[in-house]
Amino acid sequence: MPTYEYKCKKCGVVFEEFQAMSDEPLKECRECGGPVKRLIGTGAGLLFKGSGFYTTDYRSDSYKKAATADKSSSTTAAPEKKKDSPADSSKAKETK
Repeated sequence: MPTYEYKCKKCGVVFEEFQAMSDEPLKECRECGGPVKRLIGTGAGLLFKGSGFYTTDYRSDSYKKAATADKSSSTTAAPEKKKDSPADSSKAKETK
């Protein structure tokens, strides 16, 4: 449920009201009972959830190129050493 902002036309007080979207706008001020006007607010930030709405979906081309270059340089920089398999260690014992 959204929070609506109201301003009294008589006393000038500004207040917020937590209401359902289907509720009628308020007509009276809480303070003085005068008429109120619902203000247009900026609202909350919009957040899309679900597949296809990731922030990385809309990265710039320069960012994508730098990320690709960084990824490829990190994989070619230090090749991983292979560990001896159990079969290799048994062959080493036989040759001694």
